[in-house]
Amino acid sequence: MNIDLSGKHAMVCGSTQGIGKAIAIELAFLGADVTLVARDEKKLLQVKKELSVKMGQKHDCIHADFFFPAELQLKAERYIKQKGPVHILVNNTGGPPGGEITQAKVEEFTKAFSSHLVCNHILVQSVLEGMKAEKYGRIINIISTSVKQPLKGLGVSNTIRAAVGNWAKTLSVELAPFGITVNNVLPGATNTARISTLLETKSKKTGKQIKELEEEMLKEIPAGRFAEPSEVACAVAFLASPAAAYINGINVPVDGGRTACL
Repeated sequence: MNIDLSGKHAMVCGSTQGIGKAIAIELAFLGADVTLVARDEKKLLQVKKELSVKMGQKHDCIHADFFFPAELQLKAERYIKQKGPVHILVNNTGGPPGGEITQAKVEEFTKAFSSHLVCNHILVQSVLEGMKAEKYGRIINIISTSVKQPLKGLGVSNTIRAAVGNWAKTLSVELAPFGITVNNVLPGATNTARISTLLETKSKKTGKQIKELEEEMLKEIPAGRFAEPSEVACAVAFLASPAAAYINGINVPVDGGRTACL
């Protein structure tokens, strides 16, 4: 099975921590040149140092904030014009804050829509011509199992994630003739700062201890534990590889079996 990414250029968003960082590490390990994208310049440079470097590999960074789409577009287009085509794009952005949908403010939806779907679309348009010319493209979106089964207390996230899922499916149909695949990886509860924040927020609202809330979550997961970021990264790496050329337009849950539907 060919999962070698030597000679491929990957752009990984949200890559200074958690799942995004794990993905960057895995793709670099498989031979890809990795361009890290995030808003914290200091952390970008630190993660760049942590990436494995094999013969001929070169890693780089783009310092950009997804709350400013126009700036992201300018930086991405300028970078690709200078550095050449991107073969693998991993769209990954921190999830919106938790909360009941009836309590959500309108600006929460517009802000999340912009930083998730709009920025994803900007980056796809930036890399598209290069992927077509190279006859190789992998667009992988890190979303959530809420695409299949909405999660309680994540009203804004459930809504926006579903929009990204349908955008990706539409895109997969249009791009398949060019040898470009578009797939979504749906992490379940994963050991990241995101889950810690959600547990803390829920603890404040319910008065329950974080440990108690964590145990309640684990009871819903057949595997009996949270995922490690590296386990999500492995799913992404396979979809990015030549071996996954005929897998297109699908959602891949990485959730230990928690999602109740197929």
